[in-house]
Amino acid sequence: MRVDNFVHPDERKVVDERRIKMLKLFSKVATAMCILMYVSYIPQIQANFSGNPVNPVQPLVAMINATLWVGYGWCKTYKDWPIIISNIPGVIFGLVTVITVYVH
Repeated sequence: MRVDNFVHPDERKVVDERRIKMLKLFSKVATAMCILMYVSYIPQIQANFSGNPVNPVQPLVAMINATLWVGYGWCKTYKDWPIIISNIPGVIFGLVTVITVYVH
């Protein structure tokens, strides 16, 4: 079983330039959308501070999920920066949301 994204030099394939450009654009758009998804916790954090705490389960699970993805991107042979960058806000905003449920 092969692990990670290593490809033996004898097995490497030529990749079309258009495909590379498309994948780079796709990763940038997906990174931006993922960050926006986690930034959307700001209204929940504000609700927590205003005395209307939200259910902590969803932000807690999102924080755990984002932490796992950051770890995955970090531990690859070649760090997967779009995955790391897009999920760091999930760790931060998820944690802040969960904390503010209990401390408001």
